[in-house]
Amino acid sequence: MNSDARVRNDVVSSHSVAGAPCWVSLTARDQQAAEDFYRAVLGWQFRTTALMDRFRIAYADGVPVAGIAAVATMWQMAVAWTPYFAVDSADEAVARGQERGGTAAVGPIGFPPGRAALLADRDGAVFGIWEGQLVAGWETWRRAAPAFLRLHTRNAFDAAMFYGEVLEWATSRPGCCEVHYDGDEVVLRSDGDVVARIHSGAVEAAPDPTIRPHWQVHFSVADVETCVRAALEHGGTVRDGATTTEAVLRDPDGAQFTVTSKPQV
Repeated sequence: MNSDARVRNDVVSSHSVAGAPCWVSLTARDQQAAEDFYRAVLGWQFRTTALMDRFRIAYADGVPVAGIAAVATMWQMAVAWTPYFAVDSADEAVARGQERGGTAAVGPIGFPPGRAALLADRDGAVFGIWEGQLVAGWETWRRAAPAFLRLHTRNAFDAAMFYGEVLEWATSRPGCCEVHYDGDEVVLRSDGDVVARIHSGAVEAAPDPTIRPHWQVHFSVADVETCVRAALEHGGTVRDGATTTEAVLRDPDGAQFTVTSKPQV
């Protein structure tokens, strides 16, 4: 990241990386129960934040990984992992989404030092946007890449058009995300790194929510099998098809995520 992306105290603003994935967060019911599960399964440690009483930051080996917000009951929202994308203006991004057939579920709401909103694309996949200062240590998060995103959607190319227009991908603005096509997938790059993939084949009316359009959050781990055992021991479940390199898990409240083996270096 160039020096223009920095401000005093090494804080990064969403304006500097607009359009890029900037965070992932779990909407949970019970803060302590969520922390206990993810500490056991992923080895995370948690710290409080000035953002709000119900919000914690998860760390792995000193690197910020994700947020957990115990607001599902308060806001009458589903328990789920959600990716957030950086934007210049939350209001304008929400307006662009609605103009293109998406819906706004929450916000924009002020969470000093920024503003957030939850939206759904026109196929129903939920995602968040963030305007403002990013979490402390965000550049470390970006370099470590502890989380990766994949959108399972009805039509990858149609979805890429929607997100490209809402989040200003592949535009003339400096530092915008690049969109590439790799067979039947759309690949999103930020600063040269692959940060998300969009895959076709989801079914809008499927009774199984894992088949309907959705964003799937992947976490890099050292040992997938150990994570699977810990998840089962602490009330989670594992989808069929788990391998030694990747497994789709659900926490006790049903939030789905994927653990993937870290690349060997």
